[in-house]
Amino acid sequence: MSDHLAEIGRRLRAYRLGKNLTVSSIAEAIGVSRAAVYRLERGELVKIETLEKISELLETSLPSLMGVGVEYYANAVSFFERMRQLEETAVHVLGNFSPFSFLLQSDEYMEHLRVMLLEGIPESHREPAAARAEVEAVMAILHARRRGAATRRIPVLSIVSAPDIERFLRSGLVGRFDLPDAVVRARRGLAAREIERFAGLLEHPPIGVQIGVIEDQAPFQTFQVFEAADHAAVTLSPYRLGDHPNITSGIAMATATPEAVRLFKTIITEQWGRARKGEAGARVLRAVLARAAGG
Repeated sequence: MSDHLAEIGRRLRAYRLGKNLTVSSIAEAIGVSRAAVYRLERGELVKIETLEKISELLETSLPSLMGVGVEYYANAVSFFERMRQLEETAVHVLGNFSPFSFLLQSDEYMEHLRVMLLEGIPESHREPAAARAEVEAVMAILHARRRGAATRRIPVLSIVSAPDIERFLRSGLVGRFDLPDAVVRARRGLAAREIERFAGLLEHPPIGVQIGVIEDQAPFQTFQVFEAADHAAVTLSPYRLGDHPNITSGIAMATATPEAVRLFKTIITEQWGRARKGEAGARVLRAVLARAAGG
């Protein structure tokens, strides 16, 4: 029961951050003390009536808040916070990422990710200040995820798709299409440097890192399996952190149902079995690099 309550508290925090609500504002809206909300986020016992009020305020269902079936996230801040929480208890992360695992990106890439996200905000946006604030909130959570993963040295198995890598190289690290030609060329150079680094990870993988390259198209929606000591969960995400990143459109999902975990682990196992690894995988990436440079 205590673990279940702790998960409810974590989901509450994720949904709250996505709505940009403070503990005080939630407490005032539902008529409880701030201490009561803090206790709930810490995973302490709470009345079902309180959960019902909070779920209504956060515009999510009570089953989603309680983790019954599927959790739905229409906000990237909420979803990435939920992923950070799952990584906190994970002993292994497996996934099909596009173009490659966020946890394996370089520090240089993180610097340019913020640039891409900001330049992807359209000039016609009705609330540009709010959009920029969302970018900063996402980046803060992503940096926290990287710090946590580096501290805990979470083992990562990453499946990457050669077509996704080629698209990434041809687009470059851009957030929109209408950039000057000189900027696009420079951003393609940055993408090439990142993939060359990734090829090096295939040849000399750090402890706990497993990378496989498949030469056909991966599923469009990225998914990840988080294995903890006594449970596992799956996330599916429309949000992208590669070329033309997206943190605004789509519904992400998370579930701990055994059937979903089993099915997605089966997909990863099948892909891993036919993936190119080590030097063979690096050769595939360098062939894609050469093709993209020639095109």
